[in-house]
Amino acid sequence: MEKLTYLLGDAGPGEIPNGRGDLREKIFAAQGALESAGATQITGCVADVDDPKLDQIAQMNASGLIDGQISLWVETIDRREEIDAVVSELASRWAGYLVTESILREYPEKTWAAGSASPGIAIFTTFPKPAELDPETFYARWHGSHGPLSLELHPLTRYVRNSVFRPLTPNAPLLHAIVSESVASCAVAADVDQFYSGRENQKRIVKDLLSFADVATMSSVVMREYIL
Repeated sequence: MEKLTYLLGDAGPGEIPNGRGDLREKIFAAQGALESAGATQITGCVADVDDPKLDQIAQMNASGLIDGQISLWVETIDRREEIDAVVSELASRWAGYLVTESILREYPEKTWAAGSASPGIAIFTTFPKPAELDPETFYARWHGSHGPLSLELHPLTRYVRNSVFRPLTPNAPLLHAIVSESVASCAVAADVDQFYSGRENQKRIVKDLLSFADVATMSSVVMREYIL
């Protein structure tokens, strides 16, 4: 089995997408076609959050590919043409990636119906490896340092870390990291004490992040997650 992640974009680079209930409905409507094409374990994340605290959370869109995303599993990427065709109809821009998934924290139990929004919000982030870092240093800092630190300081309810193996679609921007971090609410994510465990820990984790990622090339948007 192989995991594919497709990024979907309508908002241009630098613009923060929101109110994308239309994209959510398109993804729901495409579920049957994706399953018929061989996709399983489909999950969508969409920038459709409506919350007064949303504007207090830092968001960025360097790629123009972060209105939403679809993750799914297939038997083999060699026969994904039909899946690509379905995804290509969902947004004006799209890109597909073959990824390696690591779930650093999972929901204790899933009590909501398939297709309903998962509890809370998902902070969905993508970024490439800085050119000046060799792969060994990049992954040592991202996986070996930042992952454990995030679990220590952030009140994450789910943490899905995807390491990009390679892009699959023409003109897909080079990315190395596609991450979804779930928390209980926008209010939690907007509060330094709740989300970072205090101002000093905020400085600590930001310093750690900047040791392997360039904010200028990062995209990070608040979404809702739908496990279909």
